[in-house]
Amino acid sequence: MNNLEELEPQEPQGRVARRQQRNREALIQAASLVMTEKGVDGATMLEIAERADVGAGTVYNYFKSKDDLAIAVLEEMMHQLALRIEEVTKVFEDPAQVYAFGLRTVLETATTDVRWRQMLFRSEVIADALFRRMGPFAIRDLRRAADAGRFQIPNAELVWRLTAHAIVGIGLAITTEAVPPSSVEQIIVRLLCMTGIGSDAAIELSNRPRPVLPT
Repeated sequence: MNNLEELEPQEPQGRVARRQQRNREALIQAASLVMTEKGVDGATMLEIAERADVGAGTVYNYFKSKDDLAIAVLEEMMHQLALRIEEVTKVFEDPAQVYAFGLRTVLETATTDVRWRQMLFRSEVIADALFRRMGPFAIRDLRRAADAGRFQIPNAELVWRLTAHAIVGIGLAITTEAVPPSSVEQIIVRLLCMTGIGSDAAIELSNRPRPVLPT
């Protein structure tokens, strides 16, 4: 058997994998649109499948339930939000300001976007997703601020894991009205204090002007 013949069986598998990837991406995009319009509870798998232009049963080849699909939507949203934060903060000279801006943006998004709000009750799952999807960006920013002498942290991964769980927990408390939205400023300051800076420095960071996040 020559080399060409040995490679031929790989080609259909490659096409199948690409088609599966396209279908998965189409379902996530369609679900994001439908869930934005109707909320997670109001969205149906049938409508999502139709919007993605796939068979009604196809969706279950990729996601076991609407809940699983909603989590996939949220994870993609987290990644895109991290990229938007990175874009707007790249002009900041202070790495601590980059991290502070990201904290506030994530908390505000978690408590205002319908796709996040309705999934916050799955706190453990969502906190883990937040740690994983936005972690590469947040941990990098923590380390840069530490290298610049702005933060005092021996373990950036641990700080971000604690912060991710705190954001999801306090986000749920805000959306269920257990904590008033007016507490956001104080919450951001407390989260910033987890980096080892004092309250005065955290307050100053929190009060800095914030540019508009690109859409």
